[in-house]
Amino acid sequence: MSGEKPVLWSVDARGVASVVLNRPHVNNAYDGAMIAGLHAAMDALQQHTGLRVVVLRGNGKHFQAGADLAWIQSVAAQGDAENVAVSRETAEAIRRLDASPVPTIALVHGGCFGGGTGMIAACDLVIATEDAQFSITETRWGLMAGIIVPQLNAAIGVRQVRRYALTCERFGATQAQRLGLVHEVCATADLDKTAETFIDMLLMNAAEANAQTKAVARAYAGLDVGDVAYDGLVRQHAAKRRSPEATEGLASFKEKRKPAWYPG
Repeated sequence: MSGEKPVLWSVDARGVASVVLNRPHVNNAYDGAMIAGLHAAMDALQQHTGLRVVVLRGNGKHFQAGADLAWIQSVAAQGDAENVAVSRETAEAIRRLDASPVPTIALVHGGCFGGGTGMIAACDLVIATEDAQFSITETRWGLMAGIIVPQLNAAIGVRQVRRYALTCERFGATQAQRLGLVHEVCATADLDKTAETFIDMLLMNAAEANAQTKAVARAYAGLDVGDVAYDGLVRQHAAKRRSPEATEGLASFKEKRKPAWYPG
């Protein structure tokens, strides 16, 4: 295991990788360092001979609490080019998880909010503890989740995205399973045990056959977003971060108040 970094990773003798989100002091909210850490982990794992499965999880009380809003504010204060670069790196981290030829498993406990829902929607298998909570939170802060909408559409369907990404309501693990965001729900104490059952199933199957099956499934689900459309999502995501709505939404978070657009 690497040192105390925003993302830790290791690979066992079976070729099963563990990728751990490691900002527990902020509930694993992502910032530039965590995004860079995810890319570094995926770069390293891509070079690892014999890699068979990637398991994504979070340290501390929560899996992933979405974006670090203080960091978002600092990024929004920068120029257009810097904001587009940040959105592109964030989108690319999700797309790399989605397109990984190696099966990916997300183990969710505690909260999984905002970008965290995009991370797990990009994984092949999601196992959640019975007390896990989920929410697609971006519009509450005047932001938008465009760069993860393709993965969310594929996971839960556009009809449900149009509900949950607009209301930002929280829902539990059982509802997440009904929607298709989560495949398996287990007792909190059984998360690792449940994961091992599915890891063993994946290891029993041929690696190249699994990779080809996943690639075909993605292609016919419309997840191979073209470069022009992908660039549009990135630029829209970046522009919304710098909008007056985002400025007000992030200020309302910092000041612990309702946003100005809320009546009364």
